[in-house]
Amino acid sequence: MKEIRLNAFVMNSVTHSHQGLWRHPRDHSLDYTNLEYWIEFAKLLERGKFDGIFMADGLGVYDVYGGSPEAAIRSGVMIPKNDPSLLVSAMAAATKHLGFGITFSVTDEVPYSFARKISTLDHITNGRIGWNIVTGFLESAAKAKGDERMIGHDERYVIAEEFMDVVYRLWEQSWEDDAVLRDVENGIYADPSKVHRIQHDGKYFKLDAVHMSEPSPQRTPVLYQAGTSSKGVEFAGRHAECVFINGPRPSVVGGRVKKIREAAVEQGRSPHDIQTLMSINVIAAPTDSEAEAKHAEYSRYIDPEGSLVRLSGFIGTDLSKLDLNGPIKSISTNSIQSILENLTKGNPERPWTVADVANSLDRDGVQPIVVGSPKTVADELERWVVEADVDGFNLIVPIKPESMSDFVELVVPELQRRGMFKKEYGTGTLRDKLYGKGAKTPANHPSAKVRIR
Repeated sequence: MKEIRLNAFVMNSVTHSHQGLWRHPRDHSLDYTNLEYWIEFAKLLERGKFDGIFMADGLGVYDVYGGSPEAAIRSGVMIPKNDPSLLVSAMAAATKHLGFGITFSVTDEVPYSFARKISTLDHITNGRIGWNIVTGFLESAAKAKGDERMIGHDERYVIAEEFMDVVYRLWEQSWEDDAVLRDVENGIYADPSKVHRIQHDGKYFKLDAVHMSEPSPQRTPVLYQAGTSSKGVEFAGRHAECVFINGPRPSVVGGRVKKIREAAVEQGRSPHDIQTLMSINVIAAPTDSEAEAKHAEYSRYIDPEGSLVRLSGFIGTDLSKLDLNGPIKSISTNSIQSILENLTKGNPERPWTVADVANSLDRDGVQPIVVGSPKTVADELERWVVEADVDGFNLIVPIKPESMSDFVELVVPELQRRGMFKKEYGTGTLRDKLYGKGAKTPANHPSAKVRIR
């Protein structure tokens, strides 16, 4: 059995995956504006030997449901939501090994300033930073920037390709490895002949500048990606080092994993140059019956309308206009295509109805959920690894920090006993820990091809 990876899947907001659970008396999501809350959460994850904390994000309000942001604001559906990157300094200071994956959209960022932001984060974390590359999907985010509408799905990936070309050159080509001298005696900090101006004149971006940051431990951050549309898979095959996968059943997820590995091979990479992380919900307790009781307790706090607000934003379709007991049919979407596919094709026995997907803790719903004792949970995670060929999990927990504490204290030791999870961290940067092959991207990665040798 291969050693799995574990990430915690969170958002700097009052709610993320399970709408309404902020009302639970033991949930601390209302503390999301309290820095101490995030510091303690990071310490908990490091105690559990988690590889990283993955912070979802996105600019824009979920206003598809009902054609208005009112329901999202009323239920706290990913609004209010704060910048996740500003939490990293404090969490990094309180930990030594935990990685930090942060979501940034190529349609929201400017390559020059973004490259400096990432280099800064990589410096202050001693090489523990990762970037989740997204292309955006909310019309409200586009309008917030002054655009009339969101750019088409496939064109967003064209933009992403050019964005990557620019930031790779800033990170890898602008400063040579030995450019920084720090020569106190002669008063020379860096050798100007080894710091190079990057020029780019493309369709979407123009640049004529020297990278503002000296080389960070990893230079290029660990690259995460989540798209499993045809364009997303092609992009992942070329750029991604870790890909987040979702799906209702191992057969669905396994098919997506296979496509991603094949895409890597088509780009001259190894099929295992990309690690795949499955999004999964876990409710653990000392016994199965205790876990079932927790599941029932948590489920009473689910906000069905909030759940539909979230899904409407994901798929770009107003679910308030559909019959609650009617099936969710295939539609054309400019939003997240894999989630729409889960909703419309994920249940082969009968199509899911709108009512079916209104409870994110429904065990027969679109998002896998594991409820049980340490043995039961470990058995199910092992089944996903074997049947779907995933490399690990993006762990979603309903009650924070209680559910994560349960996982760390109960499930992690069982996984370690089975040889499925590490007992101690490796050394080096986040990339070192994930792959054991050095701090920088390997020679077959596109970022390495612009690197000055």
